[in-house]
Amino acid sequence: MMPRWKRLLKHRWTDESDLRRALPAPAVQRLESQVRASEARHAGEICVCVEAGLPLSYLWKRLRARDRAVTLFGKLRVWDTEANNGVLIYLLLAEHSIEIVADRGLNALVGPAQWQTIIEGLRTALRAGEFEQGLSQAVASVDEMLQQHFPLAAGEANPNELPDAVILL
Repeated sequence: MMPRWKRLLKHRWTDESDLRRALPAPAVQRLESQVRASEARHAGEICVCVEAGLPLSYLWKRLRARDRAVTLFGKLRVWDTEANNGVLIYLLLAEHSIEIVADRGLNALVGPAQWQTIIEGLRTALRAGEFEQGLSQAVASVDEMLQQHFPLAAGEANPNELPDAVILL
């Protein structure tokens, strides 16, 4: 029973101030600019979401970061791109959990090892306290995949189906 209460306290203790320390406003703006620039080079969509702690309902049900990432993938409509090529990069600060959820259009073309490489790179940066650099590298890696598998034709523009803003919860 104790681990459940420890987890509950950890998630309630981690809050917006922790988000702002990890990603101050200028860092968020730079990441948003990077996503915007990335999406000008391919037909995919990238969504970055950083959450301080899981909602209480998730904690009571003993749900994990992956469950939350999949839920947010739907709520944020990342799944709703025309070519099914949206990608959610999700970071849960309270547990230092990293999840990448890709829609079926891209996921069918990218193997689990490639996703794991991105996650490990981000995990290494986070351990060093380099949140912005880690997320930036993750966005760059996803950008490369999307350029490879969903390039824009000459003169074509990305319809930008999702907001480029970094979502802080």
